[in-house]
Amino acid sequence: MTATRSLRTVLGACALALPAAAQAGPVVSTFGPLRNRLMPRLAGHGRSGHVALTFDDGPDHLSTPHFLRLLDTRGPRATFFMLGSMAARSPGLVREMAQAGHEIAVHGWEHRPLLLRGPRATYDDLARAKDLIGGLTGVQPRLFRPPYGVMTGATYLVCRRLGLTPVLWTAWGEDWRARATPASVHDTVARDLRDGGTILLHDSDCTSATGSWRNTLGALPRLLDTCQERGLSVGPLREHGRPPVAGWRGGRGFGSPGA
Repeated sequence: MTATRSLRTVLGACALALPAAAQAGPVVSTFGPLRNRLMPRLAGHGRSGHVALTFDDGPDHLSTPHFLRLLDTRGPRATFFMLGSMAARSPGLVREMAQAGHEIAVHGWEHRPLLLRGPRATYDDLARAKDLIGGLTGVQPRLFRPPYGVMTGATYLVCRRLGLTPVLWTAWGEDWRARATPASVHDTVARDLRDGGTILLHDSDCTSATGSWRNTLGALPRLLDTCQERGLSVGPLREHGRPPVAGWRGGRGFGSPGA
């Protein structure tokens, strides 16, 4: 199937009536407690005893290397949801991250709300980022996180066509805020940290308060200690496994082929 025909297929599907779950996705996905209950796979629920560590908005040549050094010292690997526009600026850094064993995933090309985009623009944005990341790493990314955590019905269909599984989070640090501190980032994550959960942090301040990444970096060692104290191993989403109950069924499970 040609690329043009493939795109027409996606656009045609988007014009049809969407399943009720996909229609409700934009509303449910923005409300954490409801998302965790009704859409556990989308929320990032995984296997018992494990926590997935994820970062958004990079790679940033000024900040991301600091996170890589810390993680290399401490041992865990993470999943980095990259913006294509940022990856294009630092292709060598993307390759370095993949070679170090980190999982590279898609955050779109630009950090714009998907609710403001139509089906064609959504497809073009995700496909462009996916192709770039796959070309740089030699591995086609399998995971996608929408900007601001808001899905749309069209995005579900585009993800299915591109072989991407959407994953949000169960705990975040609100580390993008200007008033955030290392202590507040840690405490905000720890408050919602659960067995089998997914942590959202940011390794870049390109869409956040200037310098906010320093608070995230400052909080990370204590967060890793807290996970260890609670008996939780830390790693990327590819090691997270399936959630304990069925969630959204439109894609593969956390990067496992055939899952």
